[in-house]
Amino acid sequence: MPKSICEHDRTILRDLAGRVAEIAALPIMAERREMWKKHNSLHRVRPMILVFPEGSWRELLPGSVLQCEGEAARRIEHALRTRIYTHEHFQDDTVIEADWVIGKAVRSTGWGLEAKWRFSNDPTGARTFDPVINSPEDLKKLKFPEVRHDEAETKQRLAEMQKLFGDILQVKLKGVASVSFHLMNLYTSLRGLEQVMIDMIANPQMLHDAMAFLEEGHRRIVKQYVELNLLSLNNDGTYHSSGGNGYTDELPQKDCDERHIRPADMWASAEAQEMHEEFSTAYEKRLLAPFGLTGYGCCEDLTRKLDYVLRIPHIRRISISPWADVDVCAEKLGGKYIFSWKPHPAHLAGRFDADMIRRYIRHTLEVTRGCVIEMILKDTHTCDNHPERFDEWTKIARALVEQY
Repeated sequence: MPKSICEHDRTILRDLAGRVAEIAALPIMAERREMWKKHNSLHRVRPMILVFPEGSWRELLPGSVLQCEGEAARRIEHALRTRIYTHEHFQDDTVIEADWVIGKAVRSTGWGLEAKWRFSNDPTGARTFDPVINSPEDLKKLKFPEVRHDEAETKQRLAEMQKLFGDILQVKLKGVASVSFHLMNLYTSLRGLEQVMIDMIANPQMLHDAMAFLEEGHRRIVKQYVELNLLSLNNDGTYHSSGGNGYTDELPQKDCDERHIRPADMWASAEAQEMHEEFSTAYEKRLLAPFGLTGYGCCEDLTRKLDYVLRIPHIRRISISPWADVDVCAEKLGGKYIFSWKPHPAHLAGRFDADMIRRYIRHTLEVTRGCVIEMILKDTHTCDNHPERFDEWTKIARALVEQY
């Protein structure tokens, strides 16, 4: 048990862990797990639903709800309460597992430069770029990251949580289980988004040089993960791509040695909301190629970019954002890929119009009858302090998917 957790907090956390274990033991969880395996293997069971409140958790579970006193205990408490809240409020397909995952203490030396930002006075407001790369010469300041593993800290983390939860939850040790590439996001944070857009026309070679460096850097990072034996299987409830999970019987590969996980045994994903093929996908697809199954996209509209996305090796899950043309995407994807639809999160803010939401969801379900579709409600930065809207949204979605 972490030394910073007092007996008062320990009692609260163990009680919550017991409740999570009870929920995880419900038959519906095993049923959902099997449905996800079929779904992720492109067998349409029915449209699947997942809800990730993200920024809205501060409105669903405000700090006043937490009962623990210590900061470390409150973080653990919040994580446990989100699982319980999800089960008790959302009629989605989240699988609650009776586990507690401990991440290995993996460190990186970084890229040689760190992003600088100018923040809003509003704690939840926007921020703007303060570029640290201002000329081609500045690219020379970039360095390839070196990966390190603090084995002593890893053992300490594992021992502490086994002492706290080991008799209630399955305490699991994982290394790097979530692999996702965000080259353009990384570079724009160093160069500035507006300037990167200008570089596409005014200085494309500089942009290509940057992307080539970041591609090679990420390739070296993955190689270090393999050499240090830090990769862990993610064919379970591990969050994948920009929504979804990894439940599948297709991974790991049949010749896998689970003591030494390879990229071929794992899911991986990438995205580039800022731009596409020439300056992004061309680099990302080479990084994704070694992995067993891949996903692509986030909030960007991929409607007119799908031909490029479909060239990505082992592509399985494709993000269809709120701004995408679902009719066109459905025709393009058919039942060959997971149609990972992101309904518009703004429907939970402002005026909540249940009839409009019902029509909106129904339209997508109609045009995706031939697709393997999942609905991922995420990027909900606020629900205007109306937590019940998530409950209502999922009730509407659940009623509709049962018809399809």
